[in-house]
Amino acid sequence: MHTRPTGFTTLETAIELIRRPSITPEDGGCQEFMIERLEASGFSVDRLPFGEVSNFWARRGTAEPVFTFAGHTDVVPPGPDARWDSPPFEPTVRDGTLFGRGAADMKGGLAAMLVATERFVAAHPDHRGSLAFLVTSAEEAMFENGTPRVVEALEQRQEKIRWCIVGEPSSEKVVGDVLKIGRRGALTGHLRILGLQGHVAFPHLANNAAHRALPVLTELTRTQWDAGNKHFPATSFQIANLHAGTGVDNVIPGELEVAFSFRYSSESSAESLKTRVEAMLKRHELDFELSWRSVGEPFLTQRGELLDAAVASITQVTGRKDIELSTAGGTSDGRFIAPTGAQVIELGPSNATIHQANESVDVEELERLALVYEDTLQRLMS
Repeated sequence: MHTRPTGFTTLETAIELIRRPSITPEDGGCQEFMIERLEASGFSVDRLPFGEVSNFWARRGTAEPVFTFAGHTDVVPPGPDARWDSPPFEPTVRDGTLFGRGAADMKGGLAAMLVATERFVAAHPDHRGSLAFLVTSAEEAMFENGTPRVVEALEQRQEKIRWCIVGEPSSEKVVGDVLKIGRRGALTGHLRILGLQGHVAFPHLANNAAHRALPVLTELTRTQWDAGNKHFPATSFQIANLHAGTGVDNVIPGELEVAFSFRYSSESSAESLKTRVEAMLKRHELDFELSWRSVGEPFLTQRGELLDAAVASITQVTGRKDIELSTAGGTSDGRFIAPTGAQVIELGPSNATIHQANESVDVEELERLALVYEDTLQRLMS
């Protein structure tokens, strides 16, 4: 049986968060709003700013196990207001749907977490273990001073998270139809292939960087890097940006720049992919410069207490039994928490409108999400 909400409802909480503009790395006062609510529920709060990024770690209790809700208050830029039916930072409810930047990604999830925790604490003031929140203002970009730095601080203090729900918009159509149990690794490369600029009428006096690049780029796009496994699809390689030439049609390009990205399964690693790409470039006898940026290794949460509790809660609240356990999609801050040994899943509202104009979340679905979170807490922490 679910307890009655205390204070703000889930909808009211989401509205309060959305109306505070918080484009990365700005927080816009969202965290102080959350902190005030958490302190009223008995949480001790540690503000952990790093550079321009606001972070906080809030904990209620000192014992183990530690159950953590993780999320971010920052949002992507809304784009031109003309593309929105209502201003992006003026949350509006129309026909049972809440519109505003961050409604789904992920202020709606934060609101559901906060309300679920308040309800649970009111009903179970002497709960087992500890409840915690890990919140950052830099997930959408500039993540280096966000969750990774907080996790580093927790590791130094030997505070160990056992269970973590990241409130990213994991669902597709309705809450709980998809539950993320891991994510692929992400690796980006910036490649510069060098030639010699010249006049197109005198190719023997030049070295066309675009021509030199084409064979290796073709090979990179056609290579099967691995076959994936039962949890992860095969590793994919995608060219994200390509540039060569001076902008005129009578000059042979002296260099070509390529930005590319891997999303890779646990069958590969960042180092193995780097080694294979660099060997390929050398085999084509290219003069090149290559820099890498590793965004995160793959992680996977197997069946265990957290996943079992979340699945049971989704079924209890929504009646849904056909829950898809997925590792698809981009990256999340779960990739920084999972390596500490924590069980990490992502469970949030629908991702159908994230990063779009008129981003939205169904109000009833938002309330169901809060009930799923509350039920999960009851199963693990009461």
